[in-house]
Amino acid sequence: MPKIPNINQMMSMAQNMAKQMEEQMDALEVEGNSGGGMVTVKMDGHKRLQTLRIAPEVVDANDIDMLQDLIVAAINDAQSQVEEKLKSGLGGMGGGLPGGFPFGAI
Repeated sequence: MPKIPNINQMMSMAQNMAKQMEEQMDALEVEGNSGGGMVTVKMDGHKRLQTLRIAPEVVDANDIDMLQDLIVAAINDAQSQVEEKLKSGLGGMGGGLPGGFPFGAI
């Protein structure tokens, strides 16, 4: 008969996992770009925009729509990168067993 884990142990493990995830998100920084690097953004693991850089040659008062599209594309690129990095970085935290706990599904 499998041993049922202590609820305090489970809570402690969940808190540790949440703390590790928060630390990863705080430390993560990705760069998204569009237009071959004409628009570049940096974003943290919480998907908060940190910087936005626009090359002067892409700024055209007669084509604001293109600039807006490039900004949106760069932000979406950065958000996708954050999701992928968190997914790959957090994949091993659950112990690899059903239920995400080292003692298996409950």
